[in-house]
Amino acid sequence: MDQKQLKQIFLDTDFVHKSGTPEELKVAEYLKAQCEALGVSARIEAFPVAMGDVEEAHVFADGEEIPCKGFACCGSGEVEAELYYMPSLDPVSMAGAKDRIVLLDQQGIGYFDYQDLVKAGAKGILFRYNDMHFPNHDIDERDLRPHVVGDAPKLLSAMLHVSDAVKLVERSAKRAKIVIRQTEYDGESRNVIAEIPGRRPEWITLSAHYDTTALSHGSYDNMSGCAGLLGVMDALKDAALNYGLRFVFCGSEERGLLGSKAYVRDHESELESIALNVNLDMIGCTMGKFIACVSAEEALASYLRYLGAELNFPVASRTGVYSSDSTPFADKGVPAVSLARIASGLVAPIHVRYDTMEVMSMAQMEKDVAFIAEFTRRMAVSAACPVSRTIPESVRKELDEYLFKKRKEH
Repeated sequence: MDQKQLKQIFLDTDFVHKSGTPEELKVAEYLKAQCEALGVSARIEAFPVAMGDVEEAHVFADGEEIPCKGFACCGSGEVEAELYYMPSLDPVSMAGAKDRIVLLDQQGIGYFDYQDLVKAGAKGILFRYNDMHFPNHDIDERDLRPHVVGDAPKLLSAMLHVSDAVKLVERSAKRAKIVIRQTEYDGESRNVIAEIPGRRPEWITLSAHYDTTALSHGSYDNMSGCAGLLGVMDALKDAALNYGLRFVFCGSEERGLLGSKAYVRDHESELESIALNVNLDMIGCTMGKFIACVSAEEALASYLRYLGAELNFPVASRTGVYSSDSTPFADKGVPAVSLARIASGLVAPIHVRYDTMEVMSMAQMEKDVAFIAEFTRRMAVSAACPVSRTIPESVRKELDEYLFKKRKEH
């Protein structure tokens, strides 16, 4: 796949396509058609996602209305209470949350922190978004995720622009009120799955997510990964392989890896036949270093460094957990690696309006795809996949903490 073909993929998907929307479905159908145009059969598998259409959202501080975006799936109603700024979620700060609306110096919240806020008696949550120095006043649309809420009550939640959050703290605002009206319902997202069979009834599964956040066109995060999968597919579609290649274009990654979680749940009986997961999340940007985060044995991390040296393609490789669709595979015992070209957020920001084609380099995309295709080819033609089907204890611990199975040790 040449640079012109790669660029066309970005041009064709150059719009917001967030989880559970018609735009996300449009991109799923596009990716399926791209696979079929390469001569590889593909299918779409739907899975449920919680959705919320926010019809009305207001935040008031000492009677003054503050621009906001209400969180989807946080419920409807209104709450008024004393405003409490929490720069941290430590136990001392948490002790002051009782009967208050808390203002957090972050954009979202995980399971244990949310549960702690509920137990502490918080009445509502305000978050902050964006950069004080960006020339726009964007406020992101977020959702209160079901796996964060668990069995706890929902707290009305809203996002403020960081400049407004700073002003509230500066003036020591006393009282806050959150008003949200929304319709919550069961929606649908989708994974796109394509296969190139090998001689063995075993697979190397390659994954990348195609959904975006509400403000982003998602060129870097992560149409780059999807274009990478198509490039690998094109490079290896006619190769003689021992292991088959299964490509999974995941929906709803930006809402907590929902597509890859749905895949491993719905295909649990097949996971034993997957020798390795190779996940692509953000490649091909103009600047940035290529990294490999290996949720498997150290030997694979070393191999990627050696392969990079052999091919004159520097790779910063380590074992650990990457916040992407490799994680549900590793959690189920499938050795996994996430590959990415990581640039500074000042050069290639994500989850903002600046994630567009301008941060991408088709020349670098071509180089990244060539390396990933060669790594995949070597794994797929091996007589027996050399990666041990074991997850080291240190990685397992990190997985459990990332997926909120265990509270992170401080």
